[in-house]
Order: sequence, then structure tokens, then C-alpha cells
Amino acid sequence: MTHTQHPQSAQRRAAIILAAGQGTRMKSPLPKVLHPVGGRAMLDHAIDAAEALGCERIVVVVGAHSPEVRDHVVGRLGEDAIAVQDPPLGTGHAVRAAEAVLGDFVGQVVITYGDVPLLTAADIEPVFAAQDGVTVIGFEAADPGAYGRLVMDGDQLAAITEAKEASPEVLAITTCNSGVMAAPVGLLFDLLREVRNDNAKGEYYLTDVVELARKHGAPTRAVIAAEDAVMGVNSQAELAVAEALFQTARRATFLAAGVTMPAPDTVHFAFDTEVGGGTLIEPYVVFGPGAKIASGARIRAFSHVEGATVAAGAEVGPYARLRPGTELGEGAKIGNFVEAKNVTMGKGAKANHLTYLGDGDVGARVNIGAGTIFCNYDGFFKHRTTVGEGAFIGSNSALVAPVTIGAGAMVGSGSVITRDVAAGDLALGRGEQTIKPGWATRFMDAMRAKKAAKAK
Repeated sequence: MTHTQHPQSAQRRAAIILAAGQGTRMKSPLPKVLHPVGGRAMLDHAIDAAEALGCERIVVVVGAHSPEVRDHVVGRLGEDAIAVQDPPLGTGHAVRAAEAVLGDFVGQVVITYGDVPLLTAADIEPVFAAQDGVTVIGFEAADPGAYGRLVMDGDQLAAITEAKEASPEVLAITTCNSGVMAAPVGLLFDLLREVRNDNAKGEYYLTDVVELARKHGAPTRAVIAAEDAVMGVNSQAELAVAEALFQTARRATFLAAGVTMPAPDTVHFAFDTEVGGGTLIEPYVVFGPGAKIASGARIRAFSHVEGATVAAGAEVGPYARLRPGTELGEGAKIGNFVEAKNVTMGKGAKANHLTYLGDGDVGARVNIGAGTIFCNYDGFFKHRTTVGEGAFIGSNSALVAPVTIGAGAMVGSGSVITRDVAAGDLALGRGEQTIKPGWATRFMDAMRAKKAAKAK
């Protein structure tokens, strides 16, 4: 066996991400690798790690049975990042499916998995230390069970032995195989061409590469990662465990950065949540993707924030919802049972109660009364509402977009506003009150009499 390595290839990196499994144990119409952890598909976590490692080529091996996974990869990485394994004949066969896609790439290639969402670039980096052999990531298992064991020969990895084929002595080993492997691309595919499928499943196993490498005199080694980092997800129960581990790590990160959380176990973060030190997050707050919270803000209990930016000194909730595109200025407030979507709130602007703000621009120091609605949708298109600085919007008002309320203007409570209001004006858009003396008393007396007649 021979393989060539370009003199300048040592620092070049590629990644092959295996994502062709059917994931039947998930019992879900959503493909396994597209299930989210921290608000991001598990497959995207794997791609993120590969990009953070500086991999210039990333190939995702997908199955013919899952067009959704293919479309997801194409949407992020492009068509030339796709390799198809069809039919599925084992992990070694899956890796070989990526050979043609890698083309003339020369350098180190790492094999990772689309269902291992907690594995980071820092966990993978040590596999690139050896430039001339095969390196495997192992972990010390609390319960080795059915994991393949890493059999060492001094500082060299002698073999990866599956539990069902292991002797009692090998089963006593607690260092297990994560499945993540790196090698020079030429060596890897030369070895894979020698892998046979003469086993009970008739499959080509990637793990056979280790013994073949030793047979040809290539170095083999193992590096150790935390068991949680290499956790694979194959069921909804394991997905929940992965989510819990992710959340625990994120909470610890924010607490260490100076974020105050009286009940951190009740706060749920997304993969990209940004929170500045000095922020207070009360219990039962959920951050969806795209939330950015500046230092000194206050997110009160039972609020949901996604795709929104909250400036210093701003306050959200309790029981508030910020949807994508919302930007709260310094000292602004979105109060209880207020929903905001694609709205900017200027410095010190307030909407304290029971309000929907959709598609608008609210100036500094505006006060929006309870029950106000930005009527942004006409059944076909979305329109914006603009409220100038210092304006006052009375309770239970409906602003029918597109409409502009000028600076310092006032809208009387209960108004329906369909036309622009100039700066400093008062707008009243409600019917004149009518009073009919004694009508209520006569009506109630008639109803009581009718009820009494029916009871006889």
C-alpha cells in the first residue's frame, strides 16, 4: 500500500460528517440529524465545529431516503458538499462515499457525526497533532456497556474491538470508541479500500482501519474527550439528555460572566444567545435563536425572547414575548402580556400591558396604553406603524397601518386610527357616547319577569 502526501498539506484540513442514518428510534417524521439542540439542528452543530477547525472542505454524507437532510446541507454549504450513501453498508462504506467529492484534496481529514451535537472544535483539535497516522477520539465511559473498546499497546492504539466480539479482558477496558477519527486523506482511503465486510451484518466498518494501519506500519493513537462531548443521539430520550447537558453548560458560562439568575435551572438558552454581565434573568425565561441582551437589562419571569435585541437598562416582562426583528432601546420597557414583532422601541419608550406591536417604529419616551394594537396585516401585505417621540397612545387603541403618529401627538383611548396624525395633534377615532335614561332598569325587569314566567 502506498499513499502520497503533499509537502504543504500538514495544515490543510477537511471534514467528513456522517449523516446517512435513518434514525428510526427517534420515531419522528423529522430526520434525526435535523432535531435541534439549543435551537440549532444537530447537524449544524457538527458543521459549526468543522468550520471552527478551519476545514477548507466539508462533505456531508447523506442517505437517499432523506431529501430533507440533503436540502438542509445544500442550503448551508452548497451542492458540492453532498455525498450520497446508497445503499447503507456501514460506516466505512459511508466514508468512502465522500472520496469522489473530496476530489484532489490533500491534507488531514476528520470524520465526525451529524448526531453528536455537543462535540466542539476544541474537543476535536487534538486529533490533528499526528500528521502521519490514524488518530481516534476515545472517552472514559461510566458504563462501557455495548461500546467498542480501545485496546492500547503502550501509547499506540492496537485495535477497536466491538463489545459483542470482546474477551472478558477487553470488556474490562473502560476506554471506549467515540467513532471520531482523523488521518491523512490518502492513507484513509487506501486503508478503506482494504476493509472487508465478512461480518455478521455484511457491512464495512470504519473501525477496521486501525488494525489495517498497524499492519502497514502507520502510527495509530487515541486522544481522550469527555464522555458528554461525544454523546450520540439516537432517541428522543437521548435528545432530551443532550439538551439538558447543553443548557447546563450555557448556564454555567453566563453565570461565570456575571449574569444574575436566581433560578438558572429554569432558564433556557439557544446556541447563539448573547447576554451581557450585570443582566438579571428571572425564572422561567426562554431565549430562542438570535437573542442579544445588553449588560444591565432585566428579563422578567415567564418571558420569551427570540431574534430580538435588548439594550442596557431595558426591561422585558413578566409574561412578555419578543419576536424576531424587535429592538428595545436603552431604558425601554415591554411589560406583561405584550407581544412585539419587528418593532423598534426608542429610548425610554413603554408598552406596559396587554398590547400587540407588529411592524413599527416607536420613538423615544412614547407611552403606549394597555390594549393597543398595531394592525399591521391587511390580508395580503404587512405595513408599518410609526409613532414619533413623546407621543401618547391611549388604552384600547387600534392603529391601522400604514399610519404615522407625529411627535408629541396624542391618541384618545378607544380610538381606531386610519389616517396620519400630525405632531402635537390629538386624534379621536371613536363614536360619540349615547345615554338612554332608565333603559337598563327596564330591560333587566323585563328579563326577570320572563324568567319567572318560564319557571311556573
